[in-house]
Amino acid sequence: MRVFATSALALVLAALPAFAEDAPKPATVTQANAGVPAAADLLFDQPQMKNAAPGSTITYDYLRRSGIAGGPFGQPLQDTVTLKVEPGKSPEARDIGVTMFSGLNRVPAGPFEDMTGNPVVSLFLENHLRALAKVLEANPRYLKLAIRKGLRDNATVTPTKVSIGGREVDGWRVVTKPFTGDGMAQRMRGMDDMTYTFVTVPSVPGEIVSIEASSKNPDGGELLEEKLSYDQKAG
Repeated sequence: MRVFATSALALVLAALPAFAEDAPKPATVTQANAGVPAAADLLFDQPQMKNAAPGSTITYDYLRRSGIAGGPFGQPLQDTVTLKVEPGKSPEARDIGVTMFSGLNRVPAGPFEDMTGNPVVSLFLENHLRALAKVLEANPRYLKLAIRKGLRDNATVTPTKVSIGGREVDGWRVVTKPFTGDGMAQRMRGMDDMTYTFVTVPSVPGEIVSIEASSKNPDGGELLEEKLSYDQKAG
């Protein structure tokens, strides 16, 4: 099977299911990690929207930049992703309208009906994979499955403190490097060290505080930084 494809990329992308639809199942909590939630549970299985008030808007600041010569990721991009929250069919569910970027950068997304989870996780990862697969001339499903496996089998979940509204609140930090040691690492243009970091806080509307995908070369040069951050001021 050819893992890294050079054609029919758009067709493959169109066929991909959403991350949330086939997210990795939470690993069994053992005595050694009792009390620490599984990465997949935090990111895909929690009712993250229960604290998002109907009628409110959740705003995320987005950044993508790369130092790779020739600019395969395009010009640096700073924009926003907004979620317009409306009541769902159950107390924990919401109908969600999405505005993903602005102007010519706009990406079609949503709307989502009767969602308990925050769709911004899947939206970020799928947008990230579209760009990464194009740059690497890779099969995006292969990359996606590697990330899923990393979150299921190779993620570190640690408690963290996050400053929200001028005070420190408890949250969780999830980190995974899914391409380290991958058999196709040599085809990834030095980005096999790609690190995915997620920060969640239960008291924040939608629970997602930040998502980051980053890769650096051995000299510390930035191959890719892509980040989504909860905008506290936008509220």
